[in-house]
Amino acid sequence: MHYILLQYLLLLFAVVMLIMLAQKLKIAYPIFLVVAGLLISNIPHIPVISIDPDLIFLIFLPPLLFEAAWYTSWNDLWKWRRPIGLLSVGLVIFTSGIIAFLSVRVIPGFTLPMGFLLGAIISPPDAIAATSVLKNIKVPKNITAILEGESLINDASSLIIFRFALAAVLTGQFSFHEAISAFFIATIMGIAVGLAVAYFMYFIHRHLPTTSNIDAVFTLLAPYFMYLAAEQFHFSGVMAVVSGGLFLSYRSHEIFLNGQTRLQVVSVWSTLIVIMNGLIFIMIGLELPEIMKGMERYSLPQAIRYSMLISLVIILVRLIWIYPATFLSRWVSKRTDKAEPDLGWKGSLIIGWSGMRGVVSLAAALSLPMLIRGGAFFPHRDLIIFISFVVILVTLVFQGLTLPFVIRWVKIRDTEPAEKEDQQQVDIQLRLIKAASEKLHEKYAEEINGNELLRGYKTELEHRMAYVSEHLRCTTCGVSGRQEIEQYNKVLKSIYQYQRKELFRFKREGIFNDELIRKEEKQIDLNEAKVLER
Repeated sequence: MHYILLQYLLLLFAVVMLIMLAQKLKIAYPIFLVVAGLLISNIPHIPVISIDPDLIFLIFLPPLLFEAAWYTSWNDLWKWRRPIGLLSVGLVIFTSGIIAFLSVRVIPGFTLPMGFLLGAIISPPDAIAATSVLKNIKVPKNITAILEGESLINDASSLIIFRFALAAVLTGQFSFHEAISAFFIATIMGIAVGLAVAYFMYFIHRHLPTTSNIDAVFTLLAPYFMYLAAEQFHFSGVMAVVSGGLFLSYRSHEIFLNGQTRLQVVSVWSTLIVIMNGLIFIMIGLELPEIMKGMERYSLPQAIRYSMLISLVIILVRLIWIYPATFLSRWVSKRTDKAEPDLGWKGSLIIGWSGMRGVVSLAAALSLPMLIRGGAFFPHRDLIIFISFVVILVTLVFQGLTLPFVIRWVKIRDTEPAEKEDQQQVDIQLRLIKAASEKLHEKYAEEINGNELLRGYKTELEHRMAYVSEHLRCTTCGVSGRQEIEQYNKVLKSIYQYQRKELFRFKREGIFNDELIRKEEKQIDLNEAKVLER
């Protein structure tokens, strides 16, 4: 037991070190970790660390989906609903069909249900990989919004197709009409279950005497309750987590009534997600030895040839789909409501090239049972797993490493430049200060006259408004204004660092209580965070 625990602790340590190295080299860490896992797996006498697919679906998938849903913008999701729907549902079905018919033609003994099974496994792109690549590159916000929205729904689409295709392979029976109706039932009822659980969690957060720690625990429990409740009734657990996460995110201002809770919950989740993503991607690479063991019934060159052909088709299908889908989406929007913004060929190309596959594909492939009805071996199981692994490797490494070059080559520009975004940020601050000032004068005019602290707060608001107005002026006056802001931020950071040294001196000399010093240090951290966000 101690040895197993040490293995996973060393693995976690390696993940953190590799993430830091990837950031230093400015390489998206999912790509870096998969390649590192491949290299580590080939070191002699390295113990084999295998992935239990059920654990991935149960332990990793709900919180990853919940976190993605939490940070998804409702407005962006609705604004780009047509391209997101065409990618997350239409493209998944189209890709599954193309792969199904292709694999039947090129792989001897492959049946159509097996082809749909393979297509469902490798059809959903991994948003974590795409967004981590795009994080260090300036791209329009609408591209990121579409990719994030697609990732929320495409896993559900592919896993529902996967479920029906697997049932067809296991039982030898398949009804198209029953599959379609079951697809919509699983989706709609999954959403209903997710919203019901989310409302129950919302009630607890809102009306019971929770603390910051308890709120953090409840947010960790919520995605698991949503997923398990939906799966218990054979509905879509993915759609349950997505819908529930979106609901709680929209109501977060009512759930977390103080800044302490919000800061603590964000901190807990950011740490958890980094650990989970890192472990998943390095374990994808570490799975290679186990996958290779199952390839005894096939020659390696033959399996590689099938895999590379299907990888190429997967990339081309997405690129072929994206342009007519973009045109169709804009055509429909013009006829129904306000026309959505045009992505152009550059934006469409970037979205088309951001189709890296990841953990859901590998987990689905590894979850295939060993036996079918009658006790026979699952046909082509090892080949399906190998093809899925190669598709993940090719799309993640090849497309992931070349995506920055594609973005630089097309020279795409954001429709909302950084200066405009800064102006909007400062405008929000001005509006909030004005709202606070109006509320203070409207409701607490008598209290201000008799309370020195409230008069001080009123003066502070006035100074703050003057500062923010000056900040807005600097933002709009070009290079010289930007230099003023940078100089201001630099001075503030230096002062905050000096204040920390003073706090350390207070602690060393025992002038003040340690708890009071920690509170002041936290306040300095919050002040500095405001500077770093600018």
